[in-house]
Amino acid sequence: MEALGRSAAAASLSPPPPHYSAILQTPPRKSLPPRIGQAQVWSPLLCIRKNAIDRPRSCILVANYEADSKVNFTLQPMARLNNSFSFQCGLFSMSYRLYPKLRKYTASLRKVLNCSGNFKHLVSVLFVRLVAGVMLVMSVSVAVCETPSWALSEENLLFLEAWRTIDRAYVDKTFNGQSWFRYRENALRNEPMNTRQETYGAIKKMLATLDDPFTRFLEPEKFKSLRSGTQGALTGVGLSIGYPTEIDGSPAGLLVISAAPGGPANRAGILSGDVILTIDGTSTDTMGIYDAAERLQGPEGSSVELTIRSGFEIKQLSLTRERVSLNPVKSRLCEMPGLGKDSPKIGYIKLASFNQNASGAVKEAIKSFRSHDVNAFILDLRDNSGGLFPEGVEIAKIWLEKGVIVYICDSRGVREIYDTDGSSVVAASEPLVVLRGTGIARNLVIEEDPLQQVAVLDHLALVNKGTASASEILAGALKDNKRAVLFGEPTFGKGKIQSVFELSDGSGLAVTVARYETPAHIDIDKVGIIPDHPLPTPFPKDAEGLCGCLMDPTAACYLNRVQLFSR
Repeated sequence: MEALGRSAAAASLSPPPPHYSAILQTPPRKSLPPRIGQAQVWSPLLCIRKNAIDRPRSCILVANYEADSKVNFTLQPMARLNNSFSFQCGLFSMSYRLYPKLRKYTASLRKVLNCSGNFKHLVSVLFVRLVAGVMLVMSVSVAVCETPSWALSEENLLFLEAWRTIDRAYVDKTFNGQSWFRYRENALRNEPMNTRQETYGAIKKMLATLDDPFTRFLEPEKFKSLRSGTQGALTGVGLSIGYPTEIDGSPAGLLVISAAPGGPANRAGILSGDVILTIDGTSTDTMGIYDAAERLQGPEGSSVELTIRSGFEIKQLSLTRERVSLNPVKSRLCEMPGLGKDSPKIGYIKLASFNQNASGAVKEAIKSFRSHDVNAFILDLRDNSGGLFPEGVEIAKIWLEKGVIVYICDSRGVREIYDTDGSSVVAASEPLVVLRGTGIARNLVIEEDPLQQVAVLDHLALVNKGTASASEILAGALKDNKRAVLFGEPTFGKGKIQSVFELSDGSGLAVTVARYETPAHIDIDKVGIIPDHPLPTPFPKDAEGLCGCLMDPTAACYLNRVQLFSR
């Protein structure tokens, strides 16, 4: 302590003249005789806050113990004061000339400072109470909003499971401009959920508020059927359907694209080109293909009633649903007119859907065609309504040597990029034509003939409104990467991606989880992909008729190779 005191004394200012000093007599103590202390007083400006010993916080008390038993008290820092020193505190200024008055006015000053401190304390208390009140109100609101788990029925819990799935996965976090939490509370209070069917109805009503036709509820049987369909088999009648071209004022309906060989529809005599007029008595005039597909599928052994127009004949058919294996790819070798062995050969590939077998089946078809020395390929995507997103990406990699395939976006912009580095390419050099859509959608790629430098050959894609989802991703990637020329009509315009979620009772939800943009950053949702050229109408959809249009110059649908493969 002595070392510290001396160090501080050495650092203090020189003592003031005698008339600036006030002699303070300290009270006697057992361990310390009465001593004389010399005080040098320095005063700060605007010093309001006080420390624990009632001194202003910005004032520092330095005690200098000297050998002559005097104690020098120095208050630092700021203005040096004379014998009528002034102590300024905020708006207050007080002068002192004699020490007895100093104690009197010091007490008054302390009262003022204490008043100021009390005022601040009062304000602090009020502020704390206000914050506590707000927190209390918020906690009560949360308690009201959160329905206690013990009050929820099994049906309520299933509804909440569906609500949470949408809350976490749905792409639009504004939920079509509504308060998603408020909807939950209103539904739990007002929607009847006493039976499982009532709960299903409440879930469907909730999804309808999103105004998204692709986010939909699937009851257990439909969910099971959907999963089977993506795995290469489903329970139904074996029909592939699309939108009709409505030529010559033919009635609206849904067009039969194909009937699975050996399936219920094929055995009943339903052919490609037939039109479905009703399904179980419901007109198909304004029915979407997704709704129709759900109606055609169902439990194995159940029946469905169809009204079919085949040519000028109207048929009433009752078909029994059964498990149908789906082969997503059909292929055929087409030869175009030429000179002998130099005639160009085109491998025609019809891709009907994007199930788990799709990319493998396309690779097998390409391998088979190459053994026949084909010069080009036609990839027919007409009436392909999509399927598994990963399969669409994998098939794009078959045709692209490098480049972006698709951008996955959410409300904040691009969140993921799918591209290829060429490691999965199988047919990067052959010209390709892509046919797409319900009427015609096809992608034609023709390789340069090594004997004839056919520099005009390119990748061709044919599209129409039946081309949707994963097939649009594929066509967009081929077009924007200059791998194909598109022929046909604008595609369906489904620029969103869905994921399927299973609920605890075996039902499920198909939920829109993202949107996508083509490699050229084009959002095709509700717009579709615009083809480069139209196709002649009518243009056949089956492989036999299509090959005839390529081989027979007298046919109304004839397209020579320059028309097909040049830009």
